[in-house]
Amino acid sequence: MIPQLIGLQIVLPFVLIAWLAIAPPHNFLGVSLQAFVTALTLFAIARMGVWVFPPWWTPYVYGLLFIVALVVRQHKLQRKLPSSWLGWIAIIGLVAFGVFAGNEAVQSWAGQFPPPIPAVDLAFPLRDGDYLIVNGGSGTRINAHVKTLDESVPRFRAYRGNSYGVDIVEIDSLGLRAKGLAPRDPAAYHIYGKSVLAPCPGQIVQAIDGFPDMTIPQTDPVNRAGNHVILRCGDIDVLLAHFRPQSLLVQTGTVVKVGDRIAEVGNSGVSDEPHLHVHAQRPGSSVAPFSGDPLPMRFNGRFLIRSDRVTMPK
Repeated sequence: MIPQLIGLQIVLPFVLIAWLAIAPPHNFLGVSLQAFVTALTLFAIARMGVWVFPPWWTPYVYGLLFIVALVVRQHKLQRKLPSSWLGWIAIIGLVAFGVFAGNEAVQSWAGQFPPPIPAVDLAFPLRDGDYLIVNGGSGTRINAHVKTLDESVPRFRAYRGNSYGVDIVEIDSLGLRAKGLAPRDPAAYHIYGKSVLAPCPGQIVQAIDGFPDMTIPQTDPVNRAGNHVILRCGDIDVLLAHFRPQSLLVQTGTVVKVGDRIAEVGNSGVSDEPHLHVHAQRPGSSVAPFSGDPLPMRFNGRFLIRSDRVTMPK
């Protein structure tokens, strides 16, 4: 988890809400703009934030505090417009920040819709738990993988199939994904060691094992997928990645059906904490197996985006 992102998700909402509650402008236009901009910013942060810490329910707390700030802090506003040039500067600043926050809110909202290409229907590859989607969607604001669609960046071309990938963690009843804030031991994370199941019937065309789990927050930028499999289901490839070493139960050529155990979740490759990465693509080349055209996925009928939660039975 990036410390700056955690700070943004915690500090900025409290600063905006406290400003509205304690020191709002003393004119109707200023207060109205401030409330509107604060609401836009909270919406954008709720959409774009990676809610593993603080947990997924935190944006609802921010929303409640925002409503309380509006209701409790009632000023008798004598003026409709600012009475000084400083007041007008504040108005201009609010408008500028509101344009930025509004753009982020719109972009994050738009990412919840799948791209206009056929989607791949898959079964959810985990069972027995509550799971949170950390990356997912069709826009960069809510899915970091979408950036690999940028063909102007040469290093992205070998990983283009990754563009609509999802990253999944497990959370407990409090919405927390680990024992502690950011423990270094992968085994401290709830998803670590969970069985990964085949999401579609097909044949394993690549099975890689033997890479070590990385100690958080270290990653392996050379072997980016770590221990992984590529499962060919008809004319599409599905990558499942970052397995625990020595946990693979399949090999190249193995034929599987939906629900067959494949491996266990680990922290190998470019994984800053234990999670399961899944993406679907057209088959890539032999030298760049992750370079195929990316395909959106529906898991049990759902196009999953960041902060979606999935509860699976045993």
